[in-house]
Amino acid sequence: MSSNVSQLHGYVPASEYLAFTLGQEEYGIDIQKVGEIRSYEAPTRIANAPDFVKGVVNLRGLIVPIVDMRIKFNLGTPTYDQFTVVIILNIGHRVVGMVVDRVSDVTTLLPEQIKPAPEIGSALNTDHIVGLGTLDERMLILVDIDKLMSSADMGLTENTALAA
Repeated sequence: MSSNVSQLHGYVPASEYLAFTLGQEEYGIDIQKVGEIRSYEAPTRIANAPDFVKGVVNLRGLIVPIVDMRIKFNLGTPTYDQFTVVIILNIGHRVVGMVVDRVSDVTTLLPEQIKPAPEIGSALNTDHIVGLGTLDERMLILVDIDKLMSSADMGLTENTALAA
């Protein structure tokens, strides 16, 4: 169906999300933000970096900060095994690596399969949660990865960009 035809009939296109696991939960991010998926290799530590910033890796001449989302979301002590991967993200003008337990698949969600995120008091910052994607018995926590990675507490804003 061409885009002109789809717009005439009020059709809203489906969105594709890369599904990944952190602890017991499954998350989804916009597939268009994903540059590549790499196996985990220990990054070079950076002095005085927050705990969740594991360090940096040299990716074809670009120095890329690596963020461990299990540490960022307080999901217990991370373990690294053969399933642990780094998702390389293109966030604005930055490239950031995100460590996750494992990647599941690419999932297509229609707008009616995405429910708003529940209100969870002020103790937990849920600004970066877009909603909950439901697919049969699966539920994906959909994350606005731009908003999460550019939040002030991440320390990965434009003015701290690292260049090779």
